[in-house]
Amino acid sequence: MQRGTPIKSAEQIAMARRAGHLAAEVLAMVEPHVVPGVSTAALDRICHEHIVNVQGAIPANVGYQGYPKTILTSVNQVVCHGIPSEDKILKKGDIVNIDVAVIKDGWFGDTSRMFFVGTPSVAARRLVETTYEAMLAGIRQVRPGATLGDVGHAIQSVAQRAHFSVVREYCGHGIGQVYHEDLQVLHYGQPGQGLRLEPGMVFTIEPMLNAGRRETRELADGWTVVTKDRSLSAQWEHMVAVTPEGYEVLTPWPGGTGTYAPV
Repeated sequence: MQRGTPIKSAEQIAMARRAGHLAAEVLAMVEPHVVPGVSTAALDRICHEHIVNVQGAIPANVGYQGYPKTILTSVNQVVCHGIPSEDKILKKGDIVNIDVAVIKDGWFGDTSRMFFVGTPSVAARRLVETTYEAMLAGIRQVRPGATLGDVGHAIQSVAQRAHFSVVREYCGHGIGQVYHEDLQVLHYGQPGQGLRLEPGMVFTIEPMLNAGRRETRELADGWTVVTKDRSLSAQWEHMVAVTPEGYEVLTPWPGGTGTYAPV
């Protein structure tokens, strides 16, 4: 087993589940506000207010390794870690990933999803939907005795069939009372390789797919990561627990998933 891969009890998973549900609720709450003309900073304020004053939780990202905001907003060619800004105004046709993490009673919940701003291009919609399918393919590999290589291979296979590339610099992670536990979930791999899964493991699966090449670069702000070739990028993220029977998604979206089928 990888160092720092704790096995959580049923009671501990219940705490992680509560935090995960709250994080997912934030994404459902903010969806009506993701419209042309809104700034990503305004979305950040809406989410912060909800987490603190409605949920009574703590925004996990604020101050994490110096990060200044509540959510991460990654628009179009931004792969991940986009910082909300008053200057970044969403426009029709944009695609945006909103990533949120909360702390409730010492437990972390972490999830992200893509949003369309108005009507996206056919190519953008295909990228977003394929990335979602890739995440689902990875999640469906989770069961006792499976390996993280099985998860990564399933994600990579969906991406490659659609001629998209998988970002390799960033990965899913263990999570619980620590935001990033020492378990890495790569979104590519070989069947049967890597850590073997056991009931009680909790981690995120969060593939990032690019329409062009997989290479990325970090901007001068020290956070924002973009595609080197300026192609579109998309990401989805769920928290998953390994159960004796298979898996449980700890961050299900309240009220259904719109055009996206449930896990």
